[in-house]
Amino acid sequence: MFRRSLNRFCAGEEKRVGTRTVFVGNHPVSETEAYIAQRFCDNRIVSSKYTLWNFLPKNLFEQFRRIANFYFLIIFLVQVTVDTPTSPVTSGLPLFFVITVTAIKQGYEDWLRHRADNEVNKSTVYIIENAKRVRKESEKIKVGDVVEVQADETFPCDLILLSSCTTDGTCYVTTASLDGESNCKTHYAVRDTVALCTAESIDTLRAAIECEQPQPDLYKFVGRINIYSNSLEAVARSLGPENLLLKGATLKNTKKIYGVAVYTGMETKMALNYQGKSQKRSAVEKSINAFLIVYLFILLTKAAVCTTLKYVWQSTPYNDEPWYNQKTQKERETLKVLKMFTDFLSFMVLFNFIIPVSMYVTVEMQKFLGSFFISWDKDFYDEEINEGALVNTSDLNEELGQVDYVFTDKTGTLTENSMEFIECCIDGHKYKGVTQEVDGLSQTDGPLTYFDKADKNREELFLRALCLCHTVEIKTNDAVDGATESAELTYISSSPDEIALVKGAKKYGFTFLGNRNGHMRVENQRKEIEEYELLHTLNFDAVRRRMSVIVKTQEGDILLFCKGADSAVFPRVQNHEIELTKVHVERNAMDGYRTLCVAFKEIAPDDYERINRQLIEAKMALQDREEKMEKVFDDIETNMNLIGATAVEDKLQDQAAETIEALHAAGLKVWVLTGDKMETAKSTCYACRLFQTNTELLELTTKTIEESERKEDRLHELLIEYRKKLLHEFPKSTRSLKKAWTEHQEYGLIIDGSTLSLILNSSQDSSSNNYKSIFLQICMKCTAVLCCRMAPLQKAQNLCFILPQFLYQFFCGFSQQPLYDAAYLTMYNICFTSLPILAYSLLEQHINVDTLTSDPRLYMKISGNAMLQLSPFLYWTFLAAFEGTVFFFGTYFLFQTASLEENGKVYGNWTFGTIVFTVLVFTVTLKLALDTRFWTWINHFVIWGSLAFYVFFSFFWGGIIWPFLKQQRMYFVFAQMLSSVSTWLAIILLIFISLFPEILLIVLKNVRRRSARSNLSCRRASDSLSARPSVRPLLLRTFSDESNVL
Repeated sequence: MFRRSLNRFCAGEEKRVGTRTVFVGNHPVSETEAYIAQRFCDNRIVSSKYTLWNFLPKNLFEQFRRIANFYFLIIFLVQVTVDTPTSPVTSGLPLFFVITVTAIKQGYEDWLRHRADNEVNKSTVYIIENAKRVRKESEKIKVGDVVEVQADETFPCDLILLSSCTTDGTCYVTTASLDGESNCKTHYAVRDTVALCTAESIDTLRAAIECEQPQPDLYKFVGRINIYSNSLEAVARSLGPENLLLKGATLKNTKKIYGVAVYTGMETKMALNYQGKSQKRSAVEKSINAFLIVYLFILLTKAAVCTTLKYVWQSTPYNDEPWYNQKTQKERETLKVLKMFTDFLSFMVLFNFIIPVSMYVTVEMQKFLGSFFISWDKDFYDEEINEGALVNTSDLNEELGQVDYVFTDKTGTLTENSMEFIECCIDGHKYKGVTQEVDGLSQTDGPLTYFDKADKNREELFLRALCLCHTVEIKTNDAVDGATESAELTYISSSPDEIALVKGAKKYGFTFLGNRNGHMRVENQRKEIEEYELLHTLNFDAVRRRMSVIVKTQEGDILLFCKGADSAVFPRVQNHEIELTKVHVERNAMDGYRTLCVAFKEIAPDDYERINRQLIEAKMALQDREEKMEKVFDDIETNMNLIGATAVEDKLQDQAAETIEALHAAGLKVWVLTGDKMETAKSTCYACRLFQTNTELLELTTKTIEESERKEDRLHELLIEYRKKLLHEFPKSTRSLKKAWTEHQEYGLIIDGSTLSLILNSSQDSSSNNYKSIFLQICMKCTAVLCCRMAPLQKAQNLCFILPQFLYQFFCGFSQQPLYDAAYLTMYNICFTSLPILAYSLLEQHINVDTLTSDPRLYMKISGNAMLQLSPFLYWTFLAAFEGTVFFFGTYFLFQTASLEENGKVYGNWTFGTIVFTVLVFTVTLKLALDTRFWTWINHFVIWGSLAFYVFFSFFWGGIIWPFLKQQRMYFVFAQMLSSVSTWLAIILLIFISLFPEILLIVLKNVRRRSARSNLSCRRASDSLSARPSVRPLLLRTFSDESNVL
C-alpha cells in the first residue's frame, strides 16, 4: 500500500537506485505493511588517518616511500647479508631513530585528530523516542531519528527541519564553519509539520522522506516528504536546500527545532567535503628528493670508480695478494663477477652517509615544532572569538612562503559585506536622500533646476517591490502585535543586499513588517497595513542571476516582482523601457555601486493555474529537479515591465588596498572572482589597488567579442594579440618575470563568465582548440586578473663528511678501510650536528619582522622555491667538496712528519680519521654559527653544547675498554691526539681555511651593505627636496638596514 501511495502521488516516476527512503522517527507508515529497517552508516566522524591496528604498517609504508629512508633500508639489508667494512649499526641505528621520531610526530598529530573526533562523537544530543527526550551520544544517532537542537548548538548530522519554536516553522542558521559565510540563513519546515513543536506531537508524525543519495554539494538537495494521516492518504511536499540543516552549521536566534536525520556520519555533506587523509608532500620535500637523486648518482659513481680502481690496483700480483694478507681457498674460488658486485655494494655501504638520512627527521621536527610557533603567535590571536591560529597538519608549513597565486572573492573579502542603500531610479528618475514631502522623494540629476519625479503610482509600485521581492525575515525585540511604532525591527537574511534594499524602502515610507501565516505585511507611507499572500518564491541562483516572488493582493490580483542583474532583467522587459534606466545603472556601476534592476508583471488567474501546476510538478521531481525548475522559471519571467534600479554600496575592508598592493609588490598574482557587474568590479579593483592607474587592461568580455559575427574567431584573434604583447614585454623566466613587474608596463586581465565558458568549453573541431593553453600563458604573465618561512636545505655539506672517506681509498689500496670509527658514523647525524640546524631553522631571523612587513618585495627572494633551485644546490655542493678536500689533504700533509710527539711515537690510521672528523664537526657547526644573525640562549646552548658533547663523547668512548667490542681500536686515541701541540695547531688552521670563503663572503656583503646604506641616505635626501606626492605609499616606506642583507 505504501508503494501504491507513492506511485499515485508521484506519477510517472519510478523508484530509482539513486535515492534513499527515510522513515521519520523510524516508525512504519502502515501497520499492515512489514517494516524492514534499512542499513545506513552510523553518526561517527573519522578525520584521523590511523587506527591502533594499522598505524605501524601504514606509517612504515608512507615513510619508506621517501627516497632516503628506502635507500638506508636497502643499505642496512646489504650490511646484514654481505661482509661490509662497517657494522649494520652505522646505518640501522640512524634509520631506526629517524623512523621512530617521525612516527611519534605523526602519531601525535593523528592522536589530536582522534581526540577532536571523540569530542564530537561523544557530545550530548537529545533524540525523541516514544514521545520522550532521550539523552544520547552523538555517534548513536541513526538515520530516521528525530533530533532536538537548541539555540547556539551545532547540528550533529544532516537534518530535515520538521518544526521550530516559531509559529511559521522557520529557523536561522550560520554556516561559517562550512563555507565561511557569517550571515544568518533562513530555513523552513513544510507547512504540514509546523505545528508539531513538542516531543509528544512530533512522535505522532508518520512520514517517509525520499531523497537523493549523499553527495558533497552544500547548496544542493533534492527530496520530498510524504505525510500520512489516519486515512493513509499521503500528502507529498517537496524538499530542497532550504529545508536541510547541515552538520557543522549552528542554530541562531531560534530557541529550539526538531529535525529528522537523513545523512549521518561520513555521509554528511561536511564529511564528504573532507579531502582525504593521504600524506601531503610540499614543494620543498619534492625538491629535496630530486637533489637526493643527484647525490645517489654521485654515490653510485664513487662506488663504481673505487671498484674499478681496486681491480686495476690488484692487477699487480703483489698488490692483489701480499705476503701478510694471503687469500683463503674460498676467496680464490669465488667468481670474479660476484666478487666485483659485493665490492661495489661494500663501497656503497662505505660511502652511504652522503645521503643524510637524519635530514628528514630534522625537517619533520622543524615542521612539527614550527607549528607551535604558529599557534603561539600573538599576531594571529583574535580577541573577539578568543582563539589563535590552529595548525591541523604541519606537513605544509613551508608552503606558506611559496604562494604564487591568491584567489579572492570580492564581496566579504575585499569588501565588508555590509551594504548601504545609496540611491535608486524609477522610470529613469533618480531618487537619493529623504525629503520632508511625503509625495516627493525624487532628486534631479545634473544641472537641472526643476523638480522632476516619476508618477506616484510607479513610486509606490517600486517601493512595494523592494518590500516584497526578497527572503528577509523579521526578528522583533519587542513582542508587539499589529503596529510597530514601539517595536524595533531587526532584519535577518543570508544576503546583506536584501536587507539594504528593505531598509532603503523603509527610509522612503514603506516598511516590511514580516511574514505571518504565509502573508507578507507591509506598512505604506500612509501608515496603512497591506497584506500580500506569498504564493511562490523563485529563488536566486548564479545562472539566472535574478529572483522573483509571486504574490496575491487583498483585491485578488496576482503580481510577479523580479529583481536581478541588468544582464538578466533587460532581455525580459519591454525594449522601450530600458534606455532611461540603463544610463543610471552604468553610472552607478562606474561609481563602484552594486546595482539591481526591478521589474514586475500582472498574471491572469488562468495563467497562474498553469504556472502553479508547473511549479509544483518541478518541485516534486527527484530527478533533474534543477533543470525542470529552471525551465519553468524561464517561462514565467518573461514579458515583464521595468520599474527601475537600485544602487547599494559595499565599502572596502580596512587596509584592503594596502594588502593588495603589498601582495603585488611581493610578486604574488591576485585573481578576483566576483559575480558583480564588470564596471562595478573594475571600479572596486581600482579602489583596492588591484589595478593601478598605469595598468593596461586586457579585456576578454562579451562586449569585446560581440564585435564579430563569429565569436570564436574574434576570441582567437584577441588571445593571439594579447599573448604576443605579453611575450614581447616580459621574459620567459618566472623569477625574472616577477622582477620585471616593477620595471615594465603592468597588465591586468578582465574576463567575464560567458567568455571564460567559451574558452574552457571550446569545440574540439574548431581551429581555436588551443584556447586554454593561450589563455593560461596570458594569465601567468598578468600581474592581476579580474574574473567578473620555508624549511632550509639542511646538511648539504654531508658531502664534506663522506668525501674524505672517498679520497682515503686512493691511499689504502681501495681496500674499503673505513676512515671514521663506527660510533662517529652513527652519531654524526643523530647527535653531533642535528640540534644546531634544528634551532637555526626554528629561530633564525635574517631580517627582522618590521622590515619584512614594510618591504613585501623581500618575499620574491624566497618564493618559487628559490632557496632549493639548482644554483644554491651547486653552491653548497662545491663548497662541501672544497671543505672535504681541505679536511683530508690538510691532515694528510700533517702526517708527512714521521712523528707528531716528542717521544717519537707514530700516529695510526684511526688518529688520522679522528683528526679529520674533529675538523669536520667543528667546521660545520661554526659555519652555522657564522650564518646565525638572530642569537638566542637556545642557539648558544645547542651550538656550543653540541661541540662540548662531541669532545665529551670522544673522551668517554676512547677512555673505556668496552666488553662488547671485539676490537678496542679507539682506546685512548682522542686523548693521545690532543696531547700533541702540532695536532692542535693543525685542527685550528684547517678549520680557519675551511671557513675562509664564508668569512670572505660575509666581509664582501658588509661592504656592499654599507654602500647600499650610503646610496639610500642620498636617495632620502633627494626625495626630501622633491615635493612629488607618493603614488605607492606602502612601497616607499623607509626600510631598516636589515633589508639589505639579502
